Parts: sequence; structure tokens; C-alpha cells
Amino acid sequence: MKIILKENIEKLGFADEVLTVKNGYARNYLIPKGKAVLATDSAIKVLEEKLRQQSGKEEKVIADANAIAEVISNLDIKVKAKIADGGQKLFGSVTTVQFVNALTALGHEIDKRFVKLTTIKELGKYEAEIRLHRSVSVSVPFEVIAE
Repeated sequence: MKIILKENIEKLGFADEVLTVKNGYARNYLIPKGKAVLATDSAIKVLEEKLRQQSGKEEKVIADANAIAEVISNLDIKVKAKIADGGQKLFGSVTTVQFVNALTALGHEIDKRFVKLTTIKELGKYEAEIRLHRSVSVSVPFEVIAE
């Protein structure tokens, strides 16, 4: 079912984005809670007009997001984690909260809801996917080191 999001939703998308979701999720959660509307032809036309009117402001937001993406992708991010006795294996796993805290320590505030990490259970180098805007996402390299 095609819907238009009214607000940013973690792990789904940003406001004013047209998405395809399962029927039950749209009918039973998103639409009744006011988080989305059905993407009819007229609703899509209204959305396109709204986005066209906001395009001037949107260009500045996209430029800012691109600047942040450039800075973050060049950072040397190190996430500290506890390791099990004398090995490469972690005690637990690295979470998005730990990654966001490492970014915050370097002076960059990112909402954890827009960070995607793979399952990390060993020391080493990895990449995180960060969505800064609906059209701007960046892959950020980082390293997991022993605490």
C-alpha cells in the first residue's frame, strides 16, 4: 500500500516521503495514529505542489546535510567496547547509541534513529549508514577498539 508520511518515523522514512508498506501496518497503525495518509493521486499532487513551494528552503537544508555528510565521513571515529577475555570477540555488541555517543564526543550531534549498523560482535573496522535527509545519506567508516 502506498502512503505519504506526515512525520519522521524511525527505520521507515522522513516526513513527506511516499513509501510502500504492508497493508496492515498502514491501516492499523500509521493512518489511525495520524502518522501517514493514503497516497491517492490527488494527495500525491498536493504533496508535489507543497514540495515545489518548499524547494528553495529545501535546497539550503540539502546543502547543509551534504556539508555535514562530508565532515562526518572524514572523521576518525573510534567506538570503545568491552572485550571478552583476551580475544577479538566483544562482550555484547556495538549499538547505535555507542556510535552516536562517539560522534557526539567529536562534536557532531546525529539522531540515533537515522543510523543503521550491521551486527558488530568483534573488534575491527566497519561502516555505518547515516540518513541526514531523505535525499542525503552517507556511509561513515569507524573502528571498534578495546576499552
